[in-house]
Amino acid sequence: MKVALVGSSGYIAGFLLKRFNDMTYISDVIKIDQTETADEYLNLLEAEKFNYSILNNVDYVIFTAAISGPDQCAKDFELCWSINVIGTIYFIREAIKKRCKVLFFSSDAVFGDIPGTIYTENSKTEAKTAYGCMKKAVEDEFKGDDFFKAIRLSYVVSTKDKFVSYCLECIRKNESADIYHPFYRNCIGIDDVLDVVMWMIRNWDNYPPFVLNVAGKELVSRVRIADELNRLLGNKLKYSISEPMYEFYTNRPCITQMTSLYLPQYKILEDITFTEKLKKIFDNYY
Repeated sequence: MKVALVGSSGYIAGFLLKRFNDMTYISDVIKIDQTETADEYLNLLEAEKFNYSILNNVDYVIFTAAISGPDQCAKDFELCWSINVIGTIYFIREAIKKRCKVLFFSSDAVFGDIPGTIYTENSKTEAKTAYGCMKKAVEDEFKGDDFFKAIRLSYVVSTKDKFVSYCLECIRKNESADIYHPFYRNCIGIDDVLDVVMWMIRNWDNYPPFVLNVAGKELVSRVRIADELNRLLGNKLKYSISEPMYEFYTNRPCITQMTSLYLPQYKILEDITFTEKLKKIFDNYY
């Protein structure tokens, strides 16, 4: 099996590359990005210039590339739309022409912010934020195409995600972390994402829906993550809690509660608690 990883220098892609190396059924991985470490150069602002013959014998394209900062997507909307929507759609369309199966990394941001709502794969996508509208646009473009599937990620926790990295840096510097609250997501671990990708490329034809919500069972706050870190690291993290300014929630909902109809139905992930997920992450990567 031959795989192309678009956005190969990204946060999640780094973990994916390590997992791919351990999978004997993956014979080759083509790294596609704008960096020197990539095998093939791609600028999504000029997606039409990419050499798509590279994809002739590729079985799966794992598309992780995007400008994902919600504030940047709102501030530089035209530029981010050109990359996250126009260039992305162009690339995916060309990959599908080559008969590549494309697994697109989407987000729980495709949903709106309706208080009390728990979103499933069948929920209507009514994105309100710039970033959410961009992910929704790509989903809508290819929905129903047999060569396209999307995984909607909740917040992905790892030793390298922005919040955990910030907490670990505060520990290193013996500084107090400032933690925004309330802010909740159905957080998942990096291992969840890796396991889902591996499952999808092995079971593509056995999974009829075009999308899979990748979400944990528990609604988790940043304060909960900080407390879990202290359980693991011997109460080394000092922190204070502050309520963010209203503008913080303009580009990201305070609460997005997403669940999956299919993760348990297909038994894709281990049925473990968030505490167990975080411990597993630190056991494996820290």
